[in-house]
Amino acid sequence: MQRLEDRMPTAANGSITSDKRRGLAMRLTLTLVGMVLIVAAGLIPLLLSPGKANAALLKAGEMAPEFSTQMVVGDQVQPVKLSDFRGKTVILYFYPKDDTPGCTKEACAFRDGYAKFQQAGLVVLGCSIQSTDSHKAFIKKYSIPFPLLLDPDKNIAKSYGAANGIPVLGLDGRITYVIDGQGKIEKVYPKVEPSQHAKEILQALNVPAQAPAAQAASGAPANPPKPAN
Repeated sequence: MQRLEDRMPTAANGSITSDKRRGLAMRLTLTLVGMVLIVAAGLIPLLLSPGKANAALLKAGEMAPEFSTQMVVGDQVQPVKLSDFRGKTVILYFYPKDDTPGCTKEACAFRDGYAKFQQAGLVVLGCSIQSTDSHKAFIKKYSIPFPLLLDPDKNIAKSYGAANGIPVLGLDGRITYVIDGQGKIEKVYPKVEPSQHAKEILQALNVPAQAPAAQAASGAPANPPKPAN
């Protein structure tokens, strides 16, 4: 009987030691999980934030690469080439994805200032990798009055160094080129504040803050950009 009683504390102590080990293991696991979550929280915004694309950006003074694709204007799809707008200044802006917060702010800022762009004879072209239906829905939902280029194979984005600006998703970077009437790059915007970018461009091009009355930005423009003869 004495020997049995002597054994009982030993068994109890063993149980307590096992519980301590399990508790320590649990605390270590929770600590590691917490560290991983903290690191992920810091990295995810960086991975998803539209930044510089993988390829080198073009520089002011270089000739803008020619492209030939289709553009969505309202609910219509039309062929288009950069050279169609020779003689006019083109604002070619790349954006990651239709109907996402930042891209919507940027498109709506161009929409709200579109009358000023038109009065100054400026052509605005948005470009991303989404489909025709996606562009049409985006245009309709937000009454976007300017064309959106189709670039599903990223050919245009690659030639302008805008492809894979968000590598984890394979989306274009948020980059803008101002191309003069001779097809030469006048200015590059590698970093863009979506809600202020349209105003930034107008100011840089010395477009007056007050434009004469023009069409309201509702649906497709009555007079979409016309290719130069």
